[in-house]
Amino acid sequence: MADAYIIDAVRTPRGIGKQGKGSLSHLHPQHLAATVLKAIAERNELDTADVDDVIWSTSTQKGQQAGDMGRMAALAAGYDTKASGVTLDRFCGGGITSVNLAAASIMSGMEDLVVAGGTEMMSLTAAMAARESEAGITQLGMGSGNKALDELHPQTHQGISGDAIAEMEGIDREALDALGLESQRRAAIAIEEGRFDASIVPVHNEDGSLALEKDEYPRPQTTAESLAGLKPAFTKLADAPTVHGTTHKEQITRRFPDLDVEPVHHAGNSSGVVDGAAAVLLASKEYADKHGLKPRARIVAYANVGDDPTLMLNAPVPAANKVLKKAGLSKDDIDVWEVNEAFAVVTEKFIRDMDLPREKVNPNGGAIALGHPIGATGSILIGTALDELERTGGRYGLITMCAAGGMAPAVVIERIDEPAA
Repeated sequence: MADAYIIDAVRTPRGIGKQGKGSLSHLHPQHLAATVLKAIAERNELDTADVDDVIWSTSTQKGQQAGDMGRMAALAAGYDTKASGVTLDRFCGGGITSVNLAAASIMSGMEDLVVAGGTEMMSLTAAMAARESEAGITQLGMGSGNKALDELHPQTHQGISGDAIAEMEGIDREALDALGLESQRRAAIAIEEGRFDASIVPVHNEDGSLALEKDEYPRPQTTAESLAGLKPAFTKLADAPTVHGTTHKEQITRRFPDLDVEPVHHAGNSSGVVDGAAAVLLASKEYADKHGLKPRARIVAYANVGDDPTLMLNAPVPAANKVLKKAGLSKDDIDVWEVNEAFAVVTEKFIRDMDLPREKVNPNGGAIALGHPIGATGSILIGTALDELERTGGRYGLITMCAAGGMAPAVVIERIDEPAA
C-alpha cells in the first residue's frame, strides 16, 4: 500500500457565526472555500491540472452551501477545470473524513494529488434554521424527522445529549466549566505566541479589502466566576416538542427512563458558533518527489465508528481505540491529541476514559474557545495537530471528534523529520 503524505494545511480565521456580527458572515461560503484552495495551491506552486480531486465537507448542504462546494469552490479559486470535486456530509466529522478519503485514494494507488477540506458558515445555517422554524418546518435534532427511525433510535438535540452524558457519567458542571476555562487560557497563549500564524490565511472581501485575519471568537477575559454565572443553554429546549410531539428530553428518557437530566452545558463550555474553512494537501511519495513537494506528515491509519445515536456524542473513545489498533500504536505513543470540544463533556469524558495527561489534549485550546465550523473543523484540527507536532518535536498525533447520529471518525498522523543536512 502506498503512503499518503500531508504536504500542507491551511485555514481561514474563524469568524463569529452571526449575521451582521461576524466579519465573514456577509461572504458567500464558496468564497471562504476558494480562499483556502487558492492559498494552498499558491503556497505549494501547484499545477492544479494535476489535482485528481477536491474532496470537501459541508454539513448543511442547502441554500448557498448547496451545489457541490468542492467543485464550485475549486473553480472559484481558479483551479484548472481538470480538477474534479465532490462534497460529503458526515455532520461534524466530515472534515476528518474528507482527509481520510483523500488519503485512501492515494494509498490505493489510484490518485496522486488530492486536496481535502471543508467549509461551514454557521451564520448562514443559523439564519436558515430560524426561517424554517418560523415557517413551521422542524426536524428531530440531527435526525431526518422519519418517525420509523425515531421509534428505532430516538434522537434529540446534541446539547441535551451532552447534558444526559454528563449526568450518566457523574461529571459535574464545575469540571465542565474548568475545561472551558482552560480552553480559553490555552487558546489565548497560542494566539499570543503566534502558534496559528503559519496556517491561517487572511480572508479578503470581493473588492480586495481585508475581511478577517485573526480568529475573532476567543474570549481570553473569561473567568471561572463569569462561567459560573451563565445559565444552562438547553433548559427550555429540553421541554420543547420535537416533530413527533415528544419533547427533546423525552427522547432521552424513552431510552433511559430512570435518567433525570440536570442541564450543565452553556455558551461557555460548549463549542462556539463560527464561520470558517480549511484545506489539506495530500500527495503520493512519487508525486511529491517528482515535483519537489516536501511532506510534513504521513497518514498512519484512519477509522470510523458508530455508537449509540441517542446519546450521540460517545463515539470518539471507541474510534480512538480502533485507530490506535490499526496503527499498531498505544495511547502512550501519541504526543498530541485533538479531540473536538463540541461540548465540554465530550473532551472531559475522553480524557477520563482514555486516562490521558491533560496537557497532551487540545494543547492550544479547542472549539469552546475558537469555535466549531461544523464541516471544516476536522480539517482544521488535523492542521493544528501537525503544527503542534512540528512546534514541539512530537512524532504522532491523533485527531477525532463526535458526529451526529452517534459517529466518530479518527486519524493518526506521523510528523516527518527534517531531512539531514
